[in-house]
Amino acid sequence: MHFEVPRVRMHSFREFAQHYLMIVLSILTALGLEQWIESTHHRHAAEYASMQIEMELRGTLNDIQSSLAVNAEKLKPLKALNEAITNDVRNGVPDAQVNQHIQRLKNDFILSVSWPAFASQAWDVAVANQSATWIDTGRLRKYSAAYAAQRETTSWVGHDATLALDGPRMVALRTRIKLGKDVDPLEFLSVLQQMVNTSTEMANHLEETAEPIKAALGQSRH
Repeated sequence: MHFEVPRVRMHSFREFAQHYLMIVLSILTALGLEQWIESTHHRHAAEYASMQIEMELRGTLNDIQSSLAVNAEKLKPLKALNEAITNDVRNGVPDAQVNQHIQRLKNDFILSVSWPAFASQAWDVAVANQSATWIDTGRLRKYSAAYAAQRETTSWVGHDATLALDGPRMVALRTRIKLGKDVDPLEFLSVLQQMVNTSTEMANHLEETAEPIKAALGQSRH
């Protein structure tokens, strides 16, 4: 910042004081203007970042709700199969007849789960260019919680989601059933229950992930 000091002869202390005051006021005005411009820039950057983040979160929430609806429909035949074969075993139906029942319903013996893609580009950009630091603290905390929930759920899917599911046994049973071979009804029910539990637990995690996103978007809990 450069200032030109007026080159005039000072005839009195009063004139000197006037010129000095003009210089000080010029500096203060320039600094104030610069601060106002910077503050305006930060406010606009924060508003834009918030808009992008909320747009991203709204898309994620829509994907979660869509996945929940799809998974609920896919789980229905699996639960119906579990109930049907469980009733057979409880009622003492011979294994041969249970296997006939399994063969009739074999197309329902499948675990299929829809999972949303958790986008975080808008959040990453806001953090990288520091515009996140200019967002209101309360709002920023909610954004952070929403993305943290997504990361935790993604980590759960990658490491813990299928721990209770015996994948090789499921594949082996599906192969035998597809070939028309008999299977042990209790073993079948054990794996079937694992599949139901895995799908249900995934749905629970998606619902839990949706809550902080709703809070960040100002939506009430249901």
